[in-house]
Amino acid sequence: MSARAAVLAYIVVSGLVLLLMMLLGLTMRLAQAQWINIQPDFFYVIMTMHGAGMVGIAGLSGAAVMWYFVRRYAPVSTAVFVANLVFFLIGAVLILGAGFIGGFAAAWTFLFPLPAHSGELWSVNAAASYMAGLLFIGVGFLLLHLDIARGILSVYGGLGAALGVKQAFGLAPEDEGPPAAVTASTMVLIVNILGILLGAAVLVVSLVNLYVPSFAFNALAAKNMIFFFGHVFINATIYMAVIAVYEILPACTHRKWKTNRAFYFAWVLSAVMVLAVYPHHLLMDFAMPTWVLIASQIISWVSGLPVLLVTAFGALTNVYRSGIKWTVAAGLVFVGVAGWAIGVIPAIADGTIEVNSFMHNTQWVPGHFHTYLLLGMVAMFFGFMTYLVPRRTSALLPFGFWLYVVGGSVFVLSFLAAGSVSVPRRYAVHLPEWLPYDRVASIGAALTVLGALILVLNFVIGLPSAMREEAET
Repeated sequence: MSARAAVLAYIVVSGLVLLLMMLLGLTMRLAQAQWINIQPDFFYVIMTMHGAGMVGIAGLSGAAVMWYFVRRYAPVSTAVFVANLVFFLIGAVLILGAGFIGGFAAAWTFLFPLPAHSGELWSVNAAASYMAGLLFIGVGFLLLHLDIARGILSVYGGLGAALGVKQAFGLAPEDEGPPAAVTASTMVLIVNILGILLGAAVLVVSLVNLYVPSFAFNALAAKNMIFFFGHVFINATIYMAVIAVYEILPACTHRKWKTNRAFYFAWVLSAVMVLAVYPHHLLMDFAMPTWVLIASQIISWVSGLPVLLVTAFGALTNVYRSGIKWTVAAGLVFVGVAGWAIGVIPAIADGTIEVNSFMHNTQWVPGHFHTYLLLGMVAMFFGFMTYLVPRRTSALLPFGFWLYVVGGSVFVLSFLAAGSVSVPRRYAVHLPEWLPYDRVASIGAALTVLGALILVLNFVIGLPSAMREEAET
């Protein structure tokens, strides 16, 4: 399989799975709005599949963006890239089987030892299938990251050089620094390899415990490992997708993306902080060491800002007075930066201990992460998808763009508004006074799905011509 064909295969899989996960999300909101009827036990199956599926497919789509652009600067293996897709599909089948056949509903976090104590709602084999699926996906991503690291090392000689450490600390000229795509990719490799390894370790321990209950493990340690893995992985999806901003906007403005000392320093700083900030997910765990929670709160206030600020400022200056002809692809990656920036604001609020104690188990939390994923990371991916197969004659494409942006905005604002009045998250059945938020969110979700469907269909319809171009070249 050629490199371009492999990327197109990634996009087809990512687009279709994203649509499926969005439909599962819409189903949950319709059930909470009492517009459809779903049994609570099946609601939690859907919630588990939606959560795990969105995290996984965000990683796969982000990997497509990163691999496509980083191969412009470093040699990478198409065979390993395809192998990761195969591992992902095997893992996805195991996970979907665990949920929709085995009834597994312990949420994507699979918190130890919950999977082994289901109250007879699912079997040990269903839990094992879910965890094995995650392991398959993790192995695929680990192989891919190691191969990209090999390619970058062969060109730049070290991860520090590829990250721009010397430029960050003024030890080398700024104009000799690596391209923005290489810097972002290197940061992702550093943090995600560590995250995947810890995630794999806790998955193996949990799998052994399923069949050998006497094999005990500290539950708080397991929770720390799970959230370290989960936090790092989902943040890495944004950092992979943002490479589309660094490459697509300059192609539209005909201006080079400006890298400087501040840019490199932001990425170096973020590489450290992304690894250290995960305990803000554990602020409500009284057993955690106090100093860890205080440190995580302080880092939470600033962890996402360095890269976000240099990216947002870079995007604005790249576009300003450039005479850019706005395409849907350029619009989507630009909206992606905005969605990422806006989503960070409620995230920082929730990362404050006093706020977290009231807001963490409300819909405020899915509000902030849907903002920077749905209107941030996924918008960047859709921009990349449209960039590769634009079909500029499609009259529906701009309509799909606005449906997605407006519907997504309504959807996430409904989450945040509900969270501000303490509507709880993860409840299958809602009280009458919560229904207005659910129903507005359902309308927003439906518009978002329709917009995403148009964007994905535009890609699929344009795929044959893209494949013909591939064959001709």
